Amino acid sequence: MTATVLIPIAHGSEEIETVCLVDTLRRAGCNVTLASVETDFTLICSRQVKIQADTFFTDVQAQAFDLIVLPGGVEGAETLSQTPLLIEKLKQQYQQNQFIAAMCAAPALVFAKHKIATDRLMTSHPSFKDKLAKPAADELRVVVDGHCVTSQAPGTAIEFALVLIELICSREIAEKVKQPMLVK
Repeated sequence: MTATVLIPIAHGSEEIETVCLVDTLRRAGCNVTLASVETDFTLICSRQVKIQADTFFTDVQAQAFDLIVLPGGVEGAETLSQTPLLIEKLKQQYQQNQFIAAMCAAPALVFAKHKIATDRLMTSHPSFKDKLAKPAADELRVVVDGHCVTSQAPGTAIEFALVLIELICSREIAEKVKQPMLVK
């Protein structure tokens, strides 16, 4: 069975994190849906890179996914946080013991703000760590606690994506993706 992944994005989402997640997960054979929570398909990311979404979030909100993962970027994470249908979907996903994940600003601005998975250890960009209910040790770049996975910043994006692949696919598939990418 092919793992299904939803990556909601908005204007201001962090482009390295977004593209790295989509690319690495697709290399693993995951069916990744990049969904705009905005009224635009073309989104201007945090460093002015344009990214084209596959669909609108409202068109896939009723679908089931094995994983929902949020990229960071302050402006993008704030917009995701202000999208009630997404917040409800994240809460349902977590309550159903399905994987949720976020990186950089998103663990604080989305998960912590809306009390999603606050019983879990999390990490985030260091500038947002004080907003987390249960912050993990600073040296942990990626934190897996139950069905909640968090990561720190653009520099941890490939590592984060590989951990997600291991969780929703297998360790073997993660290794097959990792080797040709020359990730240590």
